[in-house]
Amino acid sequence: MSAALQPRDERRLIVLLSLGAFGSAGSMRVTDAQLPALADVFGVSLAGAAQVITVFSVAYGLMQLAYGPLGDRLGKWRVVGVALGASAITSALCALAPTLSLLLLARMLAGASCAAIIPLAMAWIGDAVPYERRQLVLARFLTGQILGMGAGQWLGGIAADFGYWQLPFAVLSVWFALVTVLLWRARAAGAQAAPPRPGSGHLLREAGYVLRQPWARVILAVVFTEGVLLFGPVAFFATHLHLTHAVSLTVAGGIVTLLAAGGLMFAFGSKVLVRRLGEPGLAAGGGALMLAGLLGVALSPWWWTAPLACLATGLGFYMLHNTLQINATQMAPQARGAAVSLFASSFFLGQTVGVAAVALAVEQVGSALTVAACAPLLLALGLLFARLRARHQVMQDR
Repeated sequence: MSAALQPRDERRLIVLLSLGAFGSAGSMRVTDAQLPALADVFGVSLAGAAQVITVFSVAYGLMQLAYGPLGDRLGKWRVVGVALGASAITSALCALAPTLSLLLLARMLAGASCAAIIPLAMAWIGDAVPYERRQLVLARFLTGQILGMGAGQWLGGIAADFGYWQLPFAVLSVWFALVTVLLWRARAAGAQAAPPRPGSGHLLREAGYVLRQPWARVILAVVFTEGVLLFGPVAFFATHLHLTHAVSLTVAGGIVTLLAAGGLMFAFGSKVLVRRLGEPGLAAGGGALMLAGLLGVALSPWWWTAPLACLATGLGFYMLHNTLQINATQMAPQARGAAVSLFASSFFLGQTVGVAAVALAVEQVGSALTVAACAPLLLALGLLFARLRARHQVMQDR
């Protein structure tokens, strides 16, 4: 049983986890705006440079299968703290990599170490916070992830423009080290709020339990598809703006950070949005905003409309994704660590498939058509999940 937290302690612990999420999300997205520069530095195509994203996502997704049960067994706070320390080392290895092959290896290790941070933090929140308050608490926690995504893209673009692609990785290494110290100092309170379950931690048994839940299979399928359809094209937003509108990578990366600003709009307005729209309304509205955002980036003849389009995309994504997250924390409460980790695994494996597919499509038909093609599919996904969530709620109420 988890111990009830005082509001002040809860806020403090959520802030610490959010700082960890900032670093993890920054590490995920730091190479997005760097792809043209990395292609030039290492003499490869855009698809070749995009491997720095795909190897991170593959490692991130696959390691979830181990981290979820491990967090249940050893304690989620402890595993997050160890993963943050390891991420300080792997980020430093990225900064020191002299060749593309070694950079890919370092990015794979970084994906593996970062993989525990956000999913197990979410699972910790699921253990420590009652369901009726959980969506709002998750929204506050997400501010770290949102800001990290934006900071990673922006810093990556600036560093690429000035020829210092290694710098963002060095900055991330220092950040991870500092947050590790802070989490370690709060380890007693964090472990008390969500204690380990010594009898748990069997990978296949817990994964099998989660996958036997029909609603869990729906959530995992939807979040995988979301990863494919959104983060495949998003990885090429900066490249599209740079190549199509001749804006610098610094400006392009800055524009793409407005995805994070859209996420912050959701985080700060979540109390009103959740109350007025409910989960089905958030999912449907999120799909509609992502449709408008992707079409705005892909088809507008003017670069200066892209900021608004990125803002809409970010708001729409977090409306849908936060709804999926709250369901993920409750889809298998007896194996919450494994459940949320499978959720994250599905999401990032979807991103891997999306980035690889979009990279090939961009080289064949161009970035505008590729990004635009994903837009109506995201709308369909949001509407489908809204319908499924409403139906699931009816079944629960019977």
